[in-house]
Amino acid sequence: MSKSPRLGNISPIIPAGNDMEKAIAFYEDQLGFITIHKEGDPVTMAIVKRDSAEIFLQKNDDRHLAEWTTFRIHVEHVDRLYEELQAKGGEMIHPNGKLEMKSWGTREFAILDSAGICITFYEFSKRT
Repeated sequence: MSKSPRLGNISPIIPAGNDMEKAIAFYEDQLGFITIHKEGDPVTMAIVKRDSAEIFLQKNDDRHLAEWTTFRIHVEHVDRLYEELQAKGGEMIHPNGKLEMKSWGTREFAILDSAGICITFYEFSKRT
């Protein structure tokens, strides 16, 4: 019996701006990630991880590139994550990204990171 290929998690490489320490601090302090790797002196690349989500931060101060970069992270208990970020001040929540139910069946919200990347956290709704 042959096994079919199965895709795993995606690990995006994203522009983190010119200040890598600021970017790393944002992911650690505001989003609850931990840094599992740093490269360069000064740092030019870092890997941050929270649960199964892993993101490569790359030194790149192209603001246009950052503002056009977006990705989605599936979350279990998205309401609790939203509450967690609100308890940290909620400044990272996108102005148009408040927690809400979308017509395509997900409950989601969006944040902007320190470089301008838009990250949407989502959970599929529980249908009865």
